[in-house]
Amino acid sequence: MECLYYERGNDNAIICNLCPHNCVIKEGNVGICRVRKNSDGKLIALNYGRITSYAYDPIEKKPLYHFYPGKPILSIGSYGCNLACDFCQNWEIAHDERLTMEIDKEDILLLSSSGGSIGIAYTYNEPSMSYEYIKHISKVMRKHGLKNVMVTNGYINEGPLIELLPYIDAMNIDLKAMTDEFYRRICKGSLKPVQETIKRAVESTHVELTTLIIEGENSSDEEMEALGEWIANIDEDIPLHLSKYHPAYKMKLPETKYEVLMRAKDITKKYLNHVYIGNVWGVDNNTYCPHCHNRLINRYSTAEIVGIKDNNCTKCGNEVNIIY
Repeated sequence: MECLYYERGNDNAIICNLCPHNCVIKEGNVGICRVRKNSDGKLIALNYGRITSYAYDPIEKKPLYHFYPGKPILSIGSYGCNLACDFCQNWEIAHDERLTMEIDKEDILLLSSSGGSIGIAYTYNEPSMSYEYIKHISKVMRKHGLKNVMVTNGYINEGPLIELLPYIDAMNIDLKAMTDEFYRRICKGSLKPVQETIKRAVESTHVELTTLIIEGENSSDEEMEALGEWIANIDEDIPLHLSKYHPAYKMKLPETKYEVLMRAKDITKKYLNHVYIGNVWGVDNNTYCPHCHNRLINRYSTAEIVGIKDNNCTKCGNEVNIIY
């Protein structure tokens, strides 16, 4: 499949304009993502329609806590990524060769509407690296009343993002840190494009954010203050998920301590109405009304709406930012 968003350069090279790397790709080579190849002067998507993993998950695993709580969704992923995070949890499909399969459009449609699924979550690897495929399939899903969800690093240029957003119903975007130094050293990217993606996406779709807390790297009080304040300047109702780091891929630092996560939550909660802890068993991840603290959603074995009626808190009447 020929890619969108590229231009021809000198000596039969190609400039890919999908993401902020803007790779200059020589004939026969691939970009940083490993899935967009210069083939005879055309940019080809090597992973178009290629699936490495699929499963039915509760929407909370994306994680999305304010978007159809408790509902299952078909999750699919391909391979390739335009960042190279030292702590990558899915490095086998992001940075290694894996077996792939093709699933027909009709079968994808059937799978995404079976078992109570509300649609498709594009996840596991970086979904924007399957840009052309997701653009096509998301239109099909939308025509059949199904939902499209992206779990993404947010490292995409504005033009492609704007073209895709009308078909995306929700996004969980990784905001990996609040310093460009962290992005450059650990993720091989930069912070500003991700921030721009978040600001643009919030204008068009439901957005939740995830930050993996790595003790000693992005966990300082100052950075948590900056994180909470920056998000609140966009919208204090944006849910933030603070996830516990475990050693993975190239990063062998000890796992983040519980008290570090709780300190991060306490700080960001000064600015944000909804902060959740991820990858930790037994924490209170119920959703509460920010005005009266009425419990809106129970999250134990499954999610259950208990304090919302007509999109308002049943106790104080405050409008809640939850799609259900």
